[in-house]
Amino acid sequence: MKRYKKLIAVLTSAFICSMFFSGCGNKNEEFTKIKVAEVTHSIFYAPQYVAINEGYFKEEGLDVELIAAQGADKTMAALISDEVQIGLMGPEASIYVYNQGSNDYAINFAQLTKRDGSFLVGRDKEDNFKFENLKGKEVLGGRKGGVPEMTLEYTIKNNNLKIGTNKENGEVNVRTDIQFNVMAGSFTAGEGDYVTLFEPSATSLEKQGQGYIVASIGEESGEIPYTAYSATNKYIKENKQTIQSFTNAIYKGQIYVQNHSAEEIAKSIAPFFNDMKMEDIVTVVNRYKSIDAWCQNPILEEESLNRLMDVMDMAKELDKRAPYEKIVTKTFAEESIEKVK
Repeated sequence: MKRYKKLIAVLTSAFICSMFFSGCGNKNEEFTKIKVAEVTHSIFYAPQYVAINEGYFKEEGLDVELIAAQGADKTMAALISDEVQIGLMGPEASIYVYNQGSNDYAINFAQLTKRDGSFLVGRDKEDNFKFENLKGKEVLGGRKGGVPEMTLEYTIKNNNLKIGTNKENGEVNVRTDIQFNVMAGSFTAGEGDYVTLFEPSATSLEKQGQGYIVASIGEESGEIPYTAYSATNKYIKENKQTIQSFTNAIYKGQIYVQNHSAEEIAKSIAPFFNDMKMEDIVTVVNRYKSIDAWCQNPILEEESLNRLMDVMDMAKELDKRAPYEKIVTKTFAEESIEKVK
């Protein structure tokens, strides 16, 4: 918790944008420009890219610019320092910030994904993989206190395995010392026996013959509010129509991915992944469809947030529970469901 607070302070003063994408269409003064920091750039967030490419944001009067922040801590730093207006990240980040007692905290207004989007990648092909195969092994798990790492620990413990560094006793060593954006490179350089990766990184390693996807963490761990859109309480209070319009566009994107094939979705989001072959994009979309990764609507329910805090409790990363009514609002999502057909 203290470590997270210090990191936020550092990143707030030195945030660097690493990747930019802008909504399709001509620039127009009639559009409200809005910057969105995404925790990483992944096909996992397909409904968002669909909303941009299919013109749903434009329909709502918004011109969206995406910034890949590479981590929930950096995304939150960008949000609370006003580098961006909206952040896409795990709700755990808003819990940490609220518990710090700040007057300017983040409120989650639209949920995008409902499962962990990472895949466990090993060095060998394991067609009949079981989590007991991790006994005595080392897994690159991501930043301590982040949802990907906590969900991994949750999954390991639910499979009756112990986390620790004693390999002789069959403990699983989950490493948290490698930054999120260099985990794939560290694995290919020889670090760890397994690594958890988002798409398209997991498929990319497999295509290169440098690793094999052996399991879906999201399929194994069950439903959880994995990623949601948030804005500061001040911004939401002063820009309600913008937040409503944004939520409407996201809901349209969610409806699209429910009602279209993997091939159609892949074609829509392909401009955001121009370094991938179309067949690989289709493969990844099908993979996320098969585990039911995407929310059907943007509502983040209280029961769902409580489940996330249970996972945080198990990981010993939660000092106290944040009140649902303070860090979540269903108002915009509920209105979207009423208006968007």
